[in-house]
Amino acid sequence: MDKPQVHIYTDGAARGNPGPGGYGIIMEWVGKPYRKEFSQGFKHTTNNRMELLAVIVALKKLKNLDTTAVVFTDSKYVADAVEKKWVFGWEKKGFKDRKNADLWIEFLKEFRKHKVRFKWIRGHNDHPQNERCDQLAVEASKGKRLLIDTGFEGESESLF
Repeated sequence: MDKPQVHIYTDGAARGNPGPGGYGIIMEWVGKPYRKEFSQGFKHTTNNRMELLAVIVALKKLKNLDTTAVVFTDSKYVADAVEKKWVFGWEKKGFKDRKNADLWIEFLKEFRKHKVRFKWIRGHNDHPQNERCDQLAVEASKGKRLLIDTGFEGESESLF
């Protein structure tokens, strides 16, 4: 297996689930002093959507195709769906009766551009990057300029 070049740490949060939510991301180049943080909040969403969206946003930020990356997440929903290959079965069935199909479709598009593997880490277990991502996600969910998660099934708010 190739030595990882980028470590991506992600977390999602939703207050109320569904409710105001956000994601947090930390990206680190392995062996280089490069570290970036990203976050965004949404008016009405779910925790699982934010967990998955964090990964999508991070993968979109990888500038070079075929980047080797390890995504560290405390989301069993995301990590197991990929590592246990469930998402590929869902894709074959057209994501029928599958929640968050819009995000899974977007995820697969980005996932296939790189060499990505997932490592599940226990949340709220003093892992510094995971704790920071959680803090970023919660802070983002409380922001003043929250976006609308247009793909959320229960979304009734208008973009205008």
